[in-house]
Amino acid sequence: MPFGKYKDRFVTDLPVHYLEWFQREGFPPGKLGQQLSTMYEIKTNGLEDILDPIKKKYRWNRLQ
Repeated sequence: MPFGKYKDRFVTDLPVHYLEWFQREGFPPGKLGQQLSTMYEIKTNGLEDILDPIKKKYRWNRLQ
């Protein structure tokens, strides 16, 4: 996340209440807004397990 309270966190790690706020107030334009909107749908529909392979890959790369 490039700004705000959750700056420097992965979009996958944002809490649902923060994503719900964006849903109510409006997602930012562009790629970030699209990513936040997608993450909102994933989390509110209980589909977070589909993110596990992606999280493992990018967390590993970040630690190296």
